[in-house]
Amino acid sequence: MLDETKLKSVIAAILEIDENSVDQNTSMDNVESWDSIKHMDLILAIEEEFGVSVPDEEAADLTSYALIKLVVADLVKDKG
Repeated sequence: MLDETKLKSVIAAILEIDENSVDQNTSMDNVESWDSIKHMDLILAIEEEFGVSVPDEEAADLTSYALIKLVVADLVKDKG
């Protein structure tokens, strides 16, 4: 099962935003610090923190908290 608090914490740390501001609406479109470099840092941090591997073809599409949560939850479940 995905620990959403941990996921929000990782996202907030990498994007340098308040953890409480990470919600379903958080996306590359509305977080100024979320650029392509931060995006790669975010994917790597998520992979390390949750012990999963995000396929390259999916990584580029994970441009919102909602999408990240769905994909990481599936990866964690499959790992389990």
